[in-house]
Amino acid sequence: MNKMNRRTFIQQGGTASLMAGAFIKSGWARSSPNETINIAVMGVNGRGGALLEGFAGLPNVNVATICDIDENLFPKALSDLEKVCGKRAKTETDIRRVLENKDIDAIAVAAPNHWHALATIWGCQAGKDVYVEKPVSWSITEGRRMIEAARKYDRIVQTGTQNRSRPLIQSAVDYLHAGKLGKIYQIRCLVLRPRDSIGHKANGPIPKGVHFDLWTGPAAMRPFNPNRFHYNWHWFWDTGNGETGNNGPHYTDIARWILKKYEHPTKAQSIGAVDVHDTDQETPTTQSSVLEYADKTRVQIEMRNWYTNSEDGIRMGLLVYGSEGWMRIGMSDWATFFGRKDEPGPKMTEKEADAKVETMNTRGTGETGHLLNFIDCMRSRKRQDLKAELQEGHYSSSMCHLSNIAYRTQRTVNFDSNREQFIGDKEANSLLTRNYRAPFVVPDKV
Repeated sequence: MNKMNRRTFIQQGGTASLMAGAFIKSGWARSSPNETINIAVMGVNGRGGALLEGFAGLPNVNVATICDIDENLFPKALSDLEKVCGKRAKTETDIRRVLENKDIDAIAVAAPNHWHALATIWGCQAGKDVYVEKPVSWSITEGRRMIEAARKYDRIVQTGTQNRSRPLIQSAVDYLHAGKLGKIYQIRCLVLRPRDSIGHKANGPIPKGVHFDLWTGPAAMRPFNPNRFHYNWHWFWDTGNGETGNNGPHYTDIARWILKKYEHPTKAQSIGAVDVHDTDQETPTTQSSVLEYADKTRVQIEMRNWYTNSEDGIRMGLLVYGSEGWMRIGMSDWATFFGRKDEPGPKMTEKEADAKVETMNTRGTGETGHLLNFIDCMRSRKRQDLKAELQEGHYSSSMCHLSNIAYRTQRTVNFDSNREQFIGDKEANSLLTRNYRAPFVVPDKV
């Protein structure tokens, strides 16, 4: 390291040296597509495992380091990686040590939501490009700080909303942008995903191999509880954003894309509860939210985690309403209907959409295409070519954050999109950020 040894960097949370620009490589770019890009994956449980294998399967991309606070996950992750690329990666438990490594070109952040902002900001400050899972942030203010860091340090930052790279969704959006459904006035995002209750669990000892201080990071320190740990962290406000913030961003992102909205909604309402479950869970198991833009266009988010029907055959997807008809966008197809009699119009399956793209010599579809897009933009340094650049992720994630704040305050909240502040609502504004636990502090200035 330049001018600062490893111990000092770790003790100070990396912030001092990063802010001083010790690692900055803002002019970085691989000169040839044949040069290997070295990536580190942070968080290998769940989505991290998919990213690990996804990046390892790309040409001239090397997953050099696996970073996780739970050493018990390393054997399987290393084995899975070796099956894909025949190589073994280094392992680290602290992302700050990963960022010290000058040979690492990018990090993929699949840690819990409360780590997304800090890991991304530290990554940008360390001269690394970043692929960050959705939601990009734990809060709205964190998302803004991430954008500021990406711009200041000239980093390529892609959001993990891979629907942006799916030909099926692209074709639906193109159809709507061509005005075939008339004026779009409302979109309904459906997250109808049944989940079992997590029940109740007592606090207990920290498992061997788990670095719990690092896992807690920016959040408030609490006793170790298995119900707040792997995956179930989604259902607690300190670390997650509930199902609305978990799967919701995939569909709010498509809704924003359809509406061409590069601003925040100005009003949000949300009701719900922890229904039926006898559980430790804090976030709702049923939640209905309505977001309204300045032009009165509305986006609804309907989330149900218990026994539920589908809506027009959709459990995860969107219903789009226009002045001439409506469209259903499911996981594997889309279809349109017109007039009072719902007369069938154009439709498309995923297989048909993929086949059309394959004839165009594409760089890949779906998640593979999304990862390739990130790698291509790392090489070109053209942020504008990213399919899901960080600012897109910020606006889409913020729709879910606004919904959750309306739910938690139990009232309609009014939002100033330019200032990213609630209007005359001290309680709601307090939920835009948090008191960070040193040294894991998202700075006011990056």
